[in-house]
Amino acid sequence: MNNTTYIYNCIRSDSRSLAVLIDPEKCTKKDNLKELLDKASFAAIDLVFVGGSTVTRSQFEQCVSWIKELCTLPVVIFPGASHQISREADAILYLSLLSGRNPDFLIGHHVQSANELFEMDIEVIPTAYLLIDGGTVSSVAYVSQTTPIPRDNISIVKSTAMAARMQGKQLIYLDAGSGARFRVPDEMVREIKQVGLPVIIGGGVRDVETIRSLHDSGANVVVIGNRLEEDTDLLLDIKSYVFEVKD
Repeated sequence: MNNTTYIYNCIRSDSRSLAVLIDPEKCTKKDNLKELLDKASFAAIDLVFVGGSTVTRSQFEQCVSWIKELCTLPVVIFPGASHQISREADAILYLSLLSGRNPDFLIGHHVQSANELFEMDIEVIPTAYLLIDGGTVSSVAYVSQTTPIPRDNISIVKSTAMAARMQGKQLIYLDAGSGARFRVPDEMVREIKQVGLPVIIGGGVRDVETIRSLHDSGANVVVIGNRLEEDTDLLLDIKSYVFEVKD
């Protein structure tokens, strides 16, 4: 286990970072992955997150290996299960699904992967993962058999984030889920930011206005999913936004 905190410090110190989330199950062809990574580099994305709900070990390792070959961006594992680890990655968000009560996703998968992960030279970042209702049944909710926190119940989200900090978690990840109809509300981001931990937001991010609003509300990292691949105009908008806020 790598005891350095380079990726964590980058996330903590930058209030307007962007990450692209790659699902290895949807990137089974190297040429397609290269095209997506070229777009991410063009848009000045900061981080590459890798993970999915149902991806196999071989798919995961192949995807990480390709990403490291094809680009120089830091690769951060966003694991959906204990087998989604790779020694080629730069860091892993060591997720505990605190919004649910399924012991497998609170500690079970961590125990299963602990011995192997401990021997890998990658940065491990303890992360509180909170699933927020995005108006659809997400893959995470289905696979983990947990219920998202209602998007209008900010007090529960904040209490969970406070508990996470007192447990020693280093990041808070609020996720509305892949394909969400509704993103995480700005008011929720502002309240969670008061807990004092860096905040990552994912799910339902479809345009630069949303990215800007989430950053303005306190998000350290905003995560973009398959929208980046589908909408070329979004790439241009993101690049302009990044140059504006980081110039």
